[in-house]
Amino acid sequence: MKVLVTVKRVIDYNVKVRVNADQTDVDLKNVKMAVNPFCEIAVEQAVRLKEAGKASEIIVVSMGPKAAQEQLRTALAMGADRAIHIESDDALESLTVAKILAKIVADEAPGLVLMGKQSIDTDNNQTGQMLAALTGLAQGTFVSGVEVGENEVQVVREIDGGLQTLALKLPAVLTVDLRLNEPRYASLPNIMKAKKKPLDVKTPADYGVEVKANTRLLKVTPPPERQAGIKVASVAELVDKLKNEAKVI
Repeated sequence: MKVLVTVKRVIDYNVKVRVNADQTDVDLKNVKMAVNPFCEIAVEQAVRLKEAGKASEIIVVSMGPKAAQEQLRTALAMGADRAIHIESDDALESLTVAKILAKIVADEAPGLVLMGKQSIDTDNNQTGQMLAALTGLAQGTFVSGVEVGENEVQVVREIDGGLQTLALKLPAVLTVDLRLNEPRYASLPNIMKAKKKPLDVKTPADYGVEVKANTRLLKVTPPPERQAGIKVASVAELVDKLKNEAKVI
């Protein structure tokens, strides 16, 4: 079974995000970029499926500027077999990404598509659902458990009331959650090998998809700064402030 995994280039989650002075976007100058954490979990799951003999080939796909090839090489070092880079300097909206992925799914015919449930930058949580709708494939979202059978995949989903277990016919689209696995660190030998693995560079036009904006970013503002706390002299004073000032008890 062929597995297709999506990988997005985002600001490293350890970096404190700063807003531009004109509040038009976040500041990306000299900022460390990394693989979106949820996408990294998806890559790890694909590699585990291959190690278990459930997958025969892992293809990773990323869209964005030329620099996104760095994140694709990271995924290749983790164990993916080949990569496809859809190069574009334009900001790609979720629907555009889903349309391009639908074309890739048609070309590659994967048995399973693994995606992060959301990216930590735009935080939309919608590309996987859009892809499933465009391709007509079964979908499992917020997945924290995966068991691949002969013609179906059983998934455990995290929902408000607890956990839900579903059986989906293959091929299917899965968007993965944090508790699915712990991604591995790529070893130095694998990082060196990743440099020689195939990486095809395409454009949205190669797939007949027009890049256009359906939404417009109006303003980006940082969250309000938290007020400093105070020290109290006794439990009685704490209870009094909670009751009369904070009014939480």
